[in-house]
Amino acid sequence: MQFGMPTLVENKTLQDNVDLCKSLDLQFIELNMNFPEYQVDRLEQIDLLIEAAERAGIYYTIHLDENLNIADFNSLVTDAYLKTVRRSIEVAKKLLPLRDRYGDRAQPLTLNMHMNHGIYITLPDRKVQMYDRDFDTYIASFAKYRSLCEEWIAGDDIRIAVENTDGFREYEKRAIDLLLQSPAFGLTWDIGHSKGTGEKDVPFIMERKERLIHFHIHDGSEQPPRNHLALGDGEIDLKSRLALASSRNARCVLETKTIEALKKSVKWLEKNYEV
Repeated sequence: MQFGMPTLVENKTLQDNVDLCKSLDLQFIELNMNFPEYQVDRLEQIDLLIEAAERAGIYYTIHLDENLNIADFNSLVTDAYLKTVRRSIEVAKKLLPLRDRYGDRAQPLTLNMHMNHGIYITLPDRKVQMYDRDFDTYIASFAKYRSLCEEWIAGDDIRIAVENTDGFREYEKRAIDLLLQSPAFGLTWDIGHSKGTGEKDVPFIMERKERLIHFHIHDGSEQPPRNHLALGDGEIDLKSRLALASSRNARCVLETKTIEALKKSVKWLEKNYEV
């Protein structure tokens, strides 16, 4: 399996992340587009990314902006996000040679994405999710998104992996199943988010485990709900989750939020998991 790290807020530059990745003998960095330094126009400065990776012998995956909302009712918003995805896919295509040199060619290069829940309206007795209320409009947006992503990827070894966060809504599950009809899409299992929400997404994920291509690995607990802990600091059966990731030959991001927790997680792996 291939293990990597997220971009960390303590690291101010790409080089800081690259140096840490190399020092921990990890294989890749997941570039997080929530950070100002990894917006798509910065990622398009591809020579800088490649030169830094070549010096360290690593490669990159991409985490799309968590606010990504390709089903917003405002077409100006959706158009901006769709353009961002298109340009991010073009970046990923240029990063594929790094994967070929320093990664596993059997693992597609991933762009990780969250599902945006949309807004809800609060009534006296309940909350109404607008994407549920206007499901036909919502699902039509995902059909368009799927078609466009297939066109943009155009047969390259790139996949968009949908990640669980705080529990998939029912309308989101139907949209994900629509995406999974295409080979351009797969699933990310974030095992810490899963634990922090009482494993509510596990049945859905396990029924589609053949589409798992990416894992976010960190420890967590249910009560109180916590995640992004260093490996060994929570309640997750990490060995069973890693065994599943291995069986899927899925790429794994050690998604802690601090350098200290990342270093501790690497040490846990060295002691408890035979890479």
